[in-house]
Amino acid sequence: MALASFSTPESDDNILLAAVNQINLGGPSAIHDTSKSFTIATVNLRAGQKAMAMSDFGAAYSYFNHGISFLQEGHWQEHYDLSLRLFELAAKCALAIGDIASMKLHSEQVVKEARSFEDALNVMYFSTCALAYSSRLPDSIQKSIEILTKLGIDLQESRSTEACVQETIKLLTTRTVEEILNTRQMTEPTMIIALKFLAKLEFGMTQIKPRLVPFVTQKIIELSLAKGMSPMSPIGFVYFGAFISKRGDISSGYRYVKLALSLLDKVGRESAGEVICIATQIKIFVEPIQAALEHHNDGYAASMVAGDVFNALLNTLLKISCMYVAGVKLQTMREEYDKFERLAKENNHSIFLVQIKQVQSDVLRLIGSDEEVTIPEHEKLIASNNSVLKTFCFRKAYISFMFRSYNDAKEYVSKYFDCCENAWANLMVTHVHHALFTGLISFWVARKSRDAQFWFARGNESKLTLKRWAESSPWTFENKWYLLEAEESFSHNDYEVAKLFYKQAISSAKLHK
Repeated sequence: MALASFSTPESDDNILLAAVNQINLGGPSAIHDTSKSFTIATVNLRAGQKAMAMSDFGAAYSYFNHGISFLQEGHWQEHYDLSLRLFELAAKCALAIGDIASMKLHSEQVVKEARSFEDALNVMYFSTCALAYSSRLPDSIQKSIEILTKLGIDLQESRSTEACVQETIKLLTTRTVEEILNTRQMTEPTMIIALKFLAKLEFGMTQIKPRLVPFVTQKIIELSLAKGMSPMSPIGFVYFGAFISKRGDISSGYRYVKLALSLLDKVGRESAGEVICIATQIKIFVEPIQAALEHHNDGYAASMVAGDVFNALLNTLLKISCMYVAGVKLQTMREEYDKFERLAKENNHSIFLVQIKQVQSDVLRLIGSDEEVTIPEHEKLIASNNSVLKTFCFRKAYISFMFRSYNDAKEYVSKYFDCCENAWANLMVTHVHHALFTGLISFWVARKSRDAQFWFARGNESKLTLKRWAESSPWTFENKWYLLEAEESFSHNDYEVAKLFYKQAISSAKLHK
């Protein structure tokens, strides 16, 4: 027990960690004076916090777990604050390392013993995160909304989406960028955790309730401007930028995502991984894709520092998507998807496995592999997640087009168009492939179908989308726009104009490698 005397608040980190490691080797059974248990549990708490500061969440979880093991019977009554902090941080670190079972056990203890609703909020937040990571987005969203309601936060969903967007724009125009960046810091603990729940709603609703995303975004921005900026505030601004970019105003969207990135320097980098991730997807529509995709490396690093494996994986997934659109060799793509799959499985993030395996299956077919791809919980996710359904229909239409299976391509691109309106609230790199190949398929079907005018209209819609994007970033989109112009002209038997556009598409692609 002499080691415990070195583990004082004044001791340096090396002495602290060395002392605690030695104490933990003996374990609770080595303690004969139970009055010392509180001291050992306390130094384990400090050691765990030091490990978290060094982004070693596995070691941190071990320290918190050891600290819990030294607590004596009745510790929730006699040492409530210490017990709450140990169990709470153990749950947080268990989530970070993908140990969902341990996260649930520690969280359940806090919910059972908490002296107030507010004391249980952090572990309730971890639980909503775990639900989202395991593909249970509807449950995660419902639980978050129930908690926010208890905190007195109403999303006011009865308004129209357009009214909500215009109200948010009006609110933001009353302040300069400098005034927003210099907004005071949020200090109210309940509001700080409330913004975490709101921020977690953004990603889930983007997929399964895209109409409601502006309401969540507006609430984050409103609370941040009224009550002060929290570490989660940049998420509201970046999602607003991504949402209005999807609606067609890329210039304004780009301005808001840059504001969100600047806010990170003011409020800290707890949400940096997610903010960089969403911001990079908008940058792709303004900057050359080959340069912009590297920002996902920064997002991955920021996420890992914060113990945010979910957004580390999301940055990785979207970087791979950028590589696919940028034309990276298929064998390289296969290797990248294999690495990502292993990482997602190791961290129990099944929500990504369905999406990655859909593309992985196409890559294998395109390189001539007969390897089978099993997609876990596929039917369940398609039934509950319209964005996953949209992606599924696109992948089916795309691979059918690539192998010239006309009937399948027509069937699945029709299903794709049917579910477009209620999927993916944000503008993302996957929309580039969607616009290009739905356009190509539509013009192909127009040449063969009795409903030619309908399909020409579909193809023209995709062409005009790429044209708008080309005005924002010729580097990435100009060649794709020219290709659809060529296909449209070819479909109308205007072969000379088609030939001209084909040449322009090839020249633009070579110029913008």
